[in-house]
Amino acid sequence: MNNQQDWVARSLQHVWHPCTQMQHHSSANPVPLIPVSHGRGAWLYDMDGKRYLDAISSWWVNLFGHANPRINAELKDQLDKLEHAMLAGFTHEPVIQLSEKLAALSNHALGHCFYASDGASAVEIALKMSFHAWRNGGQTEKQEFICIKGSYHGETVGALAVTDVSLFREAYGPMLQRAHVVASPDARLAQAGETAADVALRAAADLERVLQEREGKIAAVIIEPLVQCATGMAMHDPVYLRRLRELCDQYQVHLIADEIAVGCGRTGTFFACESASIWPDFLCLSKGISGGYLPLSLVMTTDSVYQAFYDADMRRGFLHSHSYTGNPLACRAALATLAIFEDDQILEKNRIKAIAIKDAFAGLTDDPRVSHIRQQGMIFAFDAVVEDAAQAATFSRRFFSAALKQELLLRPISRTVYLMPPYILDPQEIALLASKTMQVFNEVMTEVAV
Repeated sequence: MNNQQDWVARSLQHVWHPCTQMQHHSSANPVPLIPVSHGRGAWLYDMDGKRYLDAISSWWVNLFGHANPRINAELKDQLDKLEHAMLAGFTHEPVIQLSEKLAALSNHALGHCFYASDGASAVEIALKMSFHAWRNGGQTEKQEFICIKGSYHGETVGALAVTDVSLFREAYGPMLQRAHVVASPDARLAQAGETAADVALRAAADLERVLQEREGKIAAVIIEPLVQCATGMAMHDPVYLRRLRELCDQYQVHLIADEIAVGCGRTGTFFACESASIWPDFLCLSKGISGGYLPLSLVMTTDSVYQAFYDADMRRGFLHSHSYTGNPLACRAALATLAIFEDDQILEKNRIKAIAIKDAFAGLTDDPRVSHIRQQGMIFAFDAVVEDAAQAATFSRRFFSAALKQELLLRPISRTVYLMPPYILDPQEIALLASKTMQVFNEVMTEVAV
């Protein structure tokens, strides 16, 4: 039987890992690579039997734990019925039921679902659908898009065009159609005397400026509601979403809500937009919608958008497809996920757990090594104060490595330490997560101080 190091060597030989500088795994002080044997609940186990608390839900996808018995049972049942069928000219029970349930969760404001496999593909669909809907309506000059400073919407070419992360834009900028980038409503940008709502309204004014300057040219604005995750869990006041909806209506611009990371209960409500009592024209879901089991994404949209494509002429249809669109197994996992939300009153329980997480980190409040402690639902974050540029550049990797030694899977974004755990954590696991996170933080910050 191969041991842990054999698996590591084989992976490094043939697997090109995502968002990774592969040399970091084989340098003099390598970043660990953990071969996973199995998962149970909130824990992952390596080939040697060591466990790791999955405090970031395996890149924000896992909602109800690894190897969840209820989701497992539904998938096993579906596997004996239908593994896949093309969704052009055919349909099936899981995709119909899932679409119906999601439409109902939006109070039928978003009654039509178009399926794909991953979050970036959902963003591509929303962008293309917006552009094409305007064209079908005779407004062919609406070809431009607006995104928020620091936004992240995926790594395919269309999604990157509305992503404002310098690492990606510097690498692939020449391939991209440029979007208009407007001020972020990030509450951390508050000036003396300003509230989070003040920052949000100031950012909204910058958006309005661009809408005025490019009136008649903008197809859509895209936003991660409440939390811009990949830029460091930048959180904003819901008033920004309400003002954004007003401005999009005023200037006849579509609103795309990228809820790939923040939907499915992460921010406190099932859809993040519900916190602002608004509905977008397009809502993108992925990650948690399948419970973290299978690749699945979708775009929910309005009847007016749907009707813009409803025609005898194929050229006016929405010209987009994926081979595994609406995969029955993935849809069945999503149906099981929605059933757990409903049967177990997950949103109500999450409110209690969010308070418990906040209380467990109460000791950070007066820590001078910490700034901008923030929380939105089941997302908790704080920024490490690291003045030295070289130390800041390696903070995330050093924290990740130190956390693994303490049985934690934590992967900071730059200097932002964040938690986005599965919803199944019990009080003991929350206490353990907090104590070990602080132990790792103290260790890494001691290195910074030396």
